[in-house]
Amino acid sequence: MSHLPQDLHDIFPAAADRLRLLKETDRHFRSLADRYAALDDEIRRSEMGTGPAMDDMLAETMKKERLALLDQIAALLEGEKA
Repeated sequence: MSHLPQDLHDIFPAAADRLRLLKETDRHFRSLADRYAALDDEIRRSEMGTGPAMDDMLAETMKKERLALLDQIAALLEGEKA
């Protein structure tokens, strides 16, 4: 369990320019990126004890959603349809 936020620019450092472009021009991509950031923040705050505690089932569901968002984001960064 890492308490450091996993910003998309940290996860996809080679795609920094594409990330910026898609966030500016693609509403769907921006929505995915915003949802990922909010979800990651909520999970991290809960893990650090600075946010509301989650039960194990909710935490696992949220982590699975975060991974699914990353998959969709990665596909869009590679130019595929998500």
